[in-house]
Amino acid sequence: MENQTTEMAAKIRILQPELANKIAAGEVVQRPASVVKELIENAIDAKAPRVTVAVRDAGRSFIQVADSGMGVSEQDALLLFQRHATSKVQSHEDLEKIQTLGFRGEALASIASVAHVELKTRTQSDDVATLIRIEGSELKERSKAAYERGTSVTVKNLFFNTPARLNFLKTRTTELKNVTDVVTRMAIAYPEVEWLYSSDDEVLLDLPATTFEGRVEDIFGERQFGSMVRIHEANEYLTVDGYLGKPDFARKTRVEQFVFLNRRFILSRMINHAVFQAFEHLLVKGAYPFFILDLTLDPRKVDVNVHPSKMEVKFENESSIYRIVLSVVRKTLAANDLVPTVSFDEGNAVRSLDEKLRFDQQAWSKFNAERALKSPLGTPVFSLRPNAGSVETPIEGDHSVIRLDELFGNPLIPAESSEKIPFPQEPPGDNKILLHVSKEHIEQRVQSFEGRAIWQVHNKYIVSQIKTGLMIVDQHAAHERILYERVLANFENSLPSSQQLLFPETVELVASDYALAKELVPHLVRVGFDIKPFGKNTVVIEGIPADVRVGNERKILQDVLDEFKNNEHASKIDIRDNVSKSFACKAAIKAGDKLNTVEMIVLIDQLFATQMPYVCPHGRPVVIKIPIEELDRRFGRT
Repeated sequence: MENQTTEMAAKIRILQPELANKIAAGEVVQRPASVVKELIENAIDAKAPRVTVAVRDAGRSFIQVADSGMGVSEQDALLLFQRHATSKVQSHEDLEKIQTLGFRGEALASIASVAHVELKTRTQSDDVATLIRIEGSELKERSKAAYERGTSVTVKNLFFNTPARLNFLKTRTTELKNVTDVVTRMAIAYPEVEWLYSSDDEVLLDLPATTFEGRVEDIFGERQFGSMVRIHEANEYLTVDGYLGKPDFARKTRVEQFVFLNRRFILSRMINHAVFQAFEHLLVKGAYPFFILDLTLDPRKVDVNVHPSKMEVKFENESSIYRIVLSVVRKTLAANDLVPTVSFDEGNAVRSLDEKLRFDQQAWSKFNAERALKSPLGTPVFSLRPNAGSVETPIEGDHSVIRLDELFGNPLIPAESSEKIPFPQEPPGDNKILLHVSKEHIEQRVQSFEGRAIWQVHNKYIVSQIKTGLMIVDQHAAHERILYERVLANFENSLPSSQQLLFPETVELVASDYALAKELVPHLVRVGFDIKPFGKNTVVIEGIPADVRVGNERKILQDVLDEFKNNEHASKIDIRDNVSKSFACKAAIKAGDKLNTVEMIVLIDQLFATQMPYVCPHGRPVVIKIPIEELDRRFGRT
């Protein structure tokens, strides 16, 4: 029995340091780009004002990273190649608030175990530099050499003693691209550092020290930089800084997406998804936004010690980070008013010039001067109610359910053609928009539009003159966007606008729709439905959203369920977002619905009071602009 125990114990052995280093190198050193990344991080941590990177054969045969940083003393130089040797972490408390790029003390030991490494380093107080040469973890030379202040690490014959790893490397082009990506990311994150990067003696990047703005322009060029908008928002928890690419510079891949956390490049699907959601269909299918985001967060609220590559992180509160990034990106996109402009080619076909949405804010500044006036529920006081019955909405001031044109006619069209609709003596038409506002506020709204022409084309599009040309609005898409954001607001504040039915409506559904309706009841209530399952595939509707005409409740419920199923099959989206989109699509005014002038004014007013007035919830454009220069060109006024 004792012999068996001894035999079993003998199977467990402690690995030799050289073998352990090779195993660790498999995680830290995966390709030449990994080596470049680790060496650059050491240079940045050494406070280097200048970093030089040179590679040959895409880094397979030669990598050199030299810096003008603090350097290392001769006493510490040998310790650099020992595993877990670092000056950046001394205690558990340091590990909780990491503020350097490197901290694990594994990089140089792992690199030296699979390559020929030469180190030259000199501090300000040393007369000469220390030279150390290691091959496969074996010390070959330790001597003195001439070298300026700083550190130079040269790596040759990478993976010379692990040929299997060498065989797994990609083509020279791919590996060089990976190295270039690493240098580019670090150059973006540290614009105050001067960078020189060359491949096979050809200079690929020569970047002087500059500002963040200057560095982005230097790397991506003047043309692409002109297509970016600056993003910046700071609060006590998180600071978001960087640039967003306009939709017309979207990419077919996610390559040009840069996320930095405390100036460390990271990979975060969560943050990428937040940005993508914020663009909200401003991009065509299959396109991805360009963005550079630098997040500044208390190091104690994030763990970067997840993987040896240090590119994966865990946030203390991921949901908060997601919401902040989503909100800031949406706010930036809305603030920069990306409205599409159009031009006409010689064949009279319309083509896009500026893919997404540059709206002339100045032309509408007066029109939107009252936009801040809100109802107690936090929604715009103008309430577009196509196909709606009379519903009282309490707001301050002298108010009632009224028609602007009934008060003082249409100021923008001849008086004889102004529609005069007696109300409430006669019920409104199916396609009219009811307004619940004070008389004074209505007068201000209409006066703000005086002198500016506005038309409805084919009962489908609204055309209006703006300072820089003509603006065209899709009335259905515009109202859909308004209703969509209103319903989302109802989900947030739990105060839906609902009208009770005098006689509850019993609706029988097919089994699948009944099951779906039961599942969606809590969400439909937030929209404004007062609905209860009645059993045997039947539901009872006791109240409907204020935007739905009484008598239309059966159809709108079925339409919302059908649209919800269509959206669900199309993509995986949040259930509340799906309900909001479905209701907005079916409750909005339709193409073919005739609107009078005041209704068009109110529709446009509410559209530009939304957070994202440029696309409908399903991704179709809401607004386009024809510049006056294009009209001049077509009429030979160039």
